[in-house]
Amino acid sequence: MSEDFLFSDEETEEVEQEPSGSWKILIVDDEPEVHAVTKLALSDFEFQDKKLEFISAYSGEEAKRLIELHNDAAIVLLDVVMETDDAGLRVAEFIRTQANNQHVRIILRTGQPGQAPERQVIINYDINDYKSKTELTAQKLFTVVMASLRSYRDILAIEQSRQGLEKIITASRDLFSVHSLENFIQGVMQQLTSLLGSVEEAMYATTLVASTPQNNGTKAHELVVFAGRGEFEQCEGKPLKEVLNDEQYAACTQALSEQGIVYKDNYLFAHCLSKYNNNAMLYMSGVPKELTPTQRNLIEIFTQNVQIAFENVQLQSEIENTQQELVWRLSEALEQRSNETGNHVRRVSHICYELAKGYGLSELEMDLVRDASPLHDVGKVGIPDAILHKPGKLDDDEWVVMKSHAQRGYNILANSKRPLVEAGAIIAKEHHEWWDGSGYPEGKKGDQIHIYGRIVALADVYDALRHKRCYKEAWGVEEVVAEIKRLSGVQFDPKLVEIFESKLDVFEQILARLPD
Repeated sequence: MSEDFLFSDEETEEVEQEPSGSWKILIVDDEPEVHAVTKLALSDFEFQDKKLEFISAYSGEEAKRLIELHNDAAIVLLDVVMETDDAGLRVAEFIRTQANNQHVRIILRTGQPGQAPERQVIINYDINDYKSKTELTAQKLFTVVMASLRSYRDILAIEQSRQGLEKIITASRDLFSVHSLENFIQGVMQQLTSLLGSVEEAMYATTLVASTPQNNGTKAHELVVFAGRGEFEQCEGKPLKEVLNDEQYAACTQALSEQGIVYKDNYLFAHCLSKYNNNAMLYMSGVPKELTPTQRNLIEIFTQNVQIAFENVQLQSEIENTQQELVWRLSEALEQRSNETGNHVRRVSHICYELAKGYGLSELEMDLVRDASPLHDVGKVGIPDAILHKPGKLDDDEWVVMKSHAQRGYNILANSKRPLVEAGAIIAKEHHEWWDGSGYPEGKKGDQIHIYGRIVALADVYDALRHKRCYKEAWGVEEVVAEIKRLSGVQFDPKLVEIFESKLDVFEQILARLPD
């Protein structure tokens, strides 16, 4: 083969494609024969069952473009002197700073060692090796490429571990931020999708905690479906053995007995362990068939946290439910003292939530106004029975005493650091303020009245008018709507009145669901 044939008519960019799974080597040199000799010397090179893929650049500017196109290159064999005396050094600087590629190994090659002194170059530029072309024999080239590939492999492994650690921290953080049992399995699926790329279905099963109509007859130690997505969405409360096929149940039993993870074609069962519960299983399908060791390690770490997160959600839910029940029971006791029905506070609570939702409050604020609204009349505990139970109209002095319940309620609940109690104090004080400023106790008007107070004011009046009291009969729907519209901009926030009208059917359903 003639030299003319070997080097003539070379393309500006030459890429010799190897089968997938190769190491990319970017050769940057303005001498075509250097490219040819390098490829020849490394033609039979193989590392970890992968060959080399050569990418050629003949100038510094071309090298910059190619390094951005091939940011997964493992090695850059970089000439110093090309179109300028320091073109190669500018490329090295570009790779590390502008391209922000800290992984690729840069081997600087120069045919004029005195042009760029080795010590100065090593100190000033983030390169990994410096060789004179005359000393870089085929054997030495083989050695330096092998060493550089090993370094590149190890750097990638460290980076994958770092990314995996970052993912697992994020996933665990997000999972532990879930405070709703209803959202638990959805949170699990979201984080697994982030870790693995795809998850189609998921199901979490745990030992029976409490008996329900759905799980009567199951044994206390038997695994039942707590939550599921996909085909398991309608299986909650059912024994696990009833919802799995024979192959799945065998895999589940194996994972349980080994207290580990069993991988099948496109699904897995993972045993979830905590100090309080040794019998919990996580199932997921749609996982990649070929999981990397890093992915398997992430799954193992994640599943160790799932059970703890579940128990955390259970505890959070139990605390919130207990807190809500205590508020309701206290409020119901006060309503009974006022000869009103206990379901009044429950209805007002649900109505407030819908009004807050329509108003555009955050999920946290919607929950707060719902959960704190039953405390709106807590100040009535200090009102004498003769006034509370009087069937007729109150005289002026009695009305002054009755109005004092707003301030009394605030005084009872004030100075708490608990958001629920803080919201209750606001509601107790401001739910009798009027939009036009003619309410009590402070005569606030318009937006000066806290939105919680404005919401409860409307919900309370609507429910009170729709039901019988010691001083009046129940009003019909049309009468109540007409009265509330009449008081729009007077007693009530006009925007809330609009929301009330748009959601009237929802409110009437709440009343029907929770009758006196």
